[in-house]
Amino acid sequence: MSNSIVLPRMMEVGRDACKQLPVMLEALQVERPLIVTDAMMVQLGYVEQVQSILSAAGVEADVFADTVPEPTDTSIEAGVARVRDGDYDGIIALGGGSPIDSAKAIAILGKFGGKIGDYRFPRQVNESGLPIIAIPTTAGTGSEATRFTIITDEASNEKLLCVGMGFMPVAAIIDYGLTMTVPARTTADTGIDAMTHAIEAYVSQKRNAYSDQQALAALGLIGPNLQKAYHDGRDEPAREAMMLGSTLAGIAFCNSSVALVHGMSRPIGAFFHVPHGLSNAMLLPAVTEFSIPAAPERYADCARALGVAGHQDSTATANEKLVQFLKALNEELSVPTLAEFGVEQAGFEQLVETMCEQAFASGSPNNNPRVPSKEEMLELYRSMWAAA
Repeated sequence: MSNSIVLPRMMEVGRDACKQLPVMLEALQVERPLIVTDAMMVQLGYVEQVQSILSAAGVEADVFADTVPEPTDTSIEAGVARVRDGDYDGIIALGGGSPIDSAKAIAILGKFGGKIGDYRFPRQVNESGLPIIAIPTTAGTGSEATRFTIITDEASNEKLLCVGMGFMPVAAIIDYGLTMTVPARTTADTGIDAMTHAIEAYVSQKRNAYSDQQALAALGLIGPNLQKAYHDGRDEPAREAMMLGSTLAGIAFCNSSVALVHGMSRPIGAFFHVPHGLSNAMLLPAVTEFSIPAAPERYADCARALGVAGHQDSTATANEKLVQFLKALNEELSVPTLAEFGVEQAGFEQLVETMCEQAFASGSPNNNPRVPSKEEMLELYRSMWAAA
């Protein structure tokens, strides 16, 4: 049995990789790009930095900086209109996962029209929108190397998963220098997101030999460096390792899949506006403990790749150490409970069955090594609350 592997056509990796952006645009025959980003990237000076690099090469780029965290169908409308009414031949997506996900949707809708719900999974969106050059500024989502985007439908408060080659950036610039000023909270949330991508890709029922290698390599980079980057954001080797680990984890789950953590995480973000990486972190220890009996050897491999268990450890011991590590990591990185985040239990209980329905509808839980029943998922959600 063969597996289809999907990657960006071009990647530039390393410190100051951004300086190669004009060369990349020329190779892709993009002459009039639109930078899609957010207000923080403008405030931090990253947009000006990119425009200066382009201007020195004779390329002028307009800016759309109105993307928002956890993008919605209405938040991308202005960007879609900008592309539809402009004469742009490419998009530079600059920022964390939210601007890149927004750019992916804008590139498709701006060219083909309709609404994002028309493109939701299980539809495979293989049409080519405007070419996207993705420049991530966080080490977490891996969106620069995936064929997915997630946009919330505001009317239903449902995160819509959209899948297909049309959402894969044609190029990615992996410049860890852009992450040196990322705050500790964001470093933690995005770092655990990347770890979750790698673990879920490795244990997924859709895994393959290629995705396995990317996932294990990602875990080998993330395990020894996440806490270092969290405690000291100026630790350059740690930032470099986390940035590459994030991209490899993105490649891994793009060519395998995510699983139960992500399936359960999306409704938490949609209903309670918990950042995606943070809701993953809240769920990861409990879901891992639930799933281990169905794939003990796989989870033990993850523990060893992370460096929290040794090759001399038995499978059972490695898995015990993995669960202990994930719980301790959340404590060290100050991951709040839902209650500490500000979610009211009454509101949670009103929505928890709907959250289960949306989680199953995404398809991700069915990729898990242990597929929960509705009752088991409800118990997982409620145990997450009870942990408060």
